[in-house]
Amino acid sequence: MSSLEQVREVLAAAYEGHRPLDDPAVATAFEALLGALESGEARAASPTAGGVWEVHAWVKAGILVGFRAGRVIDFSAGGPFRYFDKHNLPPQPLRLDQHVRIVPGGTSVRRGAHLGENVILMPPAYVNVGAYVDGETMIDSHALVGSCAQVGRRVHLSAAAQIGGVLEPPGARPVILEDEVLVGGNCGIYEGTLVRRRAVLGAGVVLTASTPVYDLPHERILRAETGRGLEIPAGAVVVPGARRAAGTFAAAHGVALATPVIVKYRDEKTDARTALESALRGAGAD
Repeated sequence: MSSLEQVREVLAAAYEGHRPLDDPAVATAFEALLGALESGEARAASPTAGGVWEVHAWVKAGILVGFRAGRVIDFSAGGPFRYFDKHNLPPQPLRLDQHVRIVPGGTSVRRGAHLGENVILMPPAYVNVGAYVDGETMIDSHALVGSCAQVGRRVHLSAAAQIGGVLEPPGARPVILEDEVLVGGNCGIYEGTLVRRRAVLGAGVVLTASTPVYDLPHERILRAETGRGLEIPAGAVVVPGARRAAGTFAAAHGVALATPVIVKYRDEKTDARTALESALRGAGAD
């Protein structure tokens, strides 16, 4: 394939059923898409000058074509460790000159994922197809970067953080973490949530499209807009919280629902960890 436009046309025709999945041109186009994703030439979503994220639905549709066309084969290299996956989506053969540090112990990066320079992956971590991880980001043990997730520069994903994947529908916004976001351990970020730059998520925060977030400094409730995911403002410091459940039965039994709470905002002079620790102290944490 000589251009991304040709790749796009072939994969779009296959996605819409106008070209058979076993057409050799489809396999060639899918391989070209994986290469473009790995180099950063193609992305599932990208920021515009105004801070709005543009979703490139054709990229996600092309990945779905690859899944449909793929055959499950035996990738095992012998011995007791066996695995079986789509023939066209093997682990990515990373090179030393990519300047990515992968500590041994079970980490896997799939074809079609972009890793910027000086990314560090601690074992075991997993980066799925279509994900974009920018330079100097740290992905800690047991962390997941899901399909098509977009992760900015100098982001820290702490142990067991889960950054969900969003492949379908192709036009849906993937999960996005902008530059210098700190994600605490055991956090879960799903369903197209956008976390703006320098935000801090305390350990255990879960964000979804149906999650209301209580912004104490601005006395407002943040919710996902129709057709779009939740958005966490820049510099927000978010910790796990609780709100009373509605109804007399819930009141009688003291039932509360978990909900994230913005307890403060970082300023340019405040380190992320310092901001989180001071916010927790201000919230009355032990």
